[in-house]
Amino acid sequence: MIILNSTGSEYKKAGWIQNSNVYEVNLRQYTREGTFNSFLQELPRLKEMGVEILWLMPVTPISQKNKKGELGSYYACSDYTSVNPEFGTMDDFKNLVRMAREMGFKIIIDWVANHTGWDHVWTITNPEFYLMDTGTSDFKMASGMEDIIELDHKNPALRAAMIDAMDFWVRECDIDGFRCDLAFWVTLDFWDAARTVLEKRKKLFWLGEFDPLDNPAYCTVFDAAYTWTWMHKTETFYKKECDLAVLKNVLLQYKTTCGENNIPLWFTSNHDENSWNGTEYEKYGDMAKTLAVFSFTWSGMPLIYSGQELPNKKRIKFFEKDSIDWKDKCELHEFYSTLLQLRKDNPVFNAEGTSMFTEFLNTNNNDNVMAYLRTNGEYSLLVLLNMGDKMIHCVITGKQLHGRYREVFSKRSEALGEAKAFDLPPWVYRVYENC
Repeated sequence: MIILNSTGSEYKKAGWIQNSNVYEVNLRQYTREGTFNSFLQELPRLKEMGVEILWLMPVTPISQKNKKGELGSYYACSDYTSVNPEFGTMDDFKNLVRMAREMGFKIIIDWVANHTGWDHVWTITNPEFYLMDTGTSDFKMASGMEDIIELDHKNPALRAAMIDAMDFWVRECDIDGFRCDLAFWVTLDFWDAARTVLEKRKKLFWLGEFDPLDNPAYCTVFDAAYTWTWMHKTETFYKKECDLAVLKNVLLQYKTTCGENNIPLWFTSNHDENSWNGTEYEKYGDMAKTLAVFSFTWSGMPLIYSGQELPNKKRIKFFEKDSIDWKDKCELHEFYSTLLQLRKDNPVFNAEGTSMFTEFLNTNNNDNVMAYLRTNGEYSLLVLLNMGDKMIHCVITGKQLHGRYREVFSKRSEALGEAKAFDLPPWVYRVYENC
């Protein structure tokens, strides 16, 4: 798959990105120790579940000046080329990358290019890298965020230093890519320049925190992007403030905007949502797992946040130590494992398939059922989601399904013929693959 960048040249995605998945690691809260070394023990479980790309929230040290809470924000960096001593040493990080790679994982790190904390080393060595507040004659504080100050991306020297810092992690630690924080707050030409320079060393995965519907131009540089509009609309849908037709229209907008260039990242939780807006169960209630099934079966890439496999039903504090309450067994391990294995095994998820497409199906109850069919040549996947709190007797209309299908969760096989009817309990999901 080829991306045309803003200069007209081409970016080709790394082959391992296709049909992959992302697991966000909140390292501080993941274990009681909150270190690189303690996270190592979790790798076999995540590997068994089917996780492929590990996204580590910022691993850089945190500014102490004007910090929030006891520990401060991951996103208020004090040095772009060091690790947070809270997590361990640089050698510990390199060892984590090496061991994860040996197990088949890819590692990407969070990168915050728009701003730093107040006592970043550059505030001493290169104060000209920052925007200044004419009212205070001090560094310009980011709007509403008193613990961070904004960088001046019009300064060529700042841009060169930032790209060199990013290159440090590729060159010295052999990471596989970046999750770029608030990517749309940074000029597009910076990301274009960064990718052009860094990919002379190796192919990387570029995940941008922006919504293609709001910032479509950024799709020219980034491999994948956030579906914030979808996330917000599904919450309003659950609160009965919009209907299913609105959700379907949003999906069509993503299809048009992203096209073949950008991969939409689907999620029901992440560090921001969990800490500030509520857990997926606060926001979506009984619809949470139904939306998760959607995230794994619609065109795009799914994201799992730390602890969703538990399931985690608490808001995790952001600036304090607040470890995830792990149990002896993760109740949703098999749920996510089933979906991840499906994505790996079924050819309908092959992003390079020339005959692959996803289409909505009509039913006798389009107001409450989201039905869609993914196909790639002779392979097909039928997904039925009851998006309501009542039992529905569902019949697919206008599309003939033939042959035997296996429901991936129950493992039951059945023939799907003309006018096949399905009884769908409230918020239930059914996923059928032809066999």
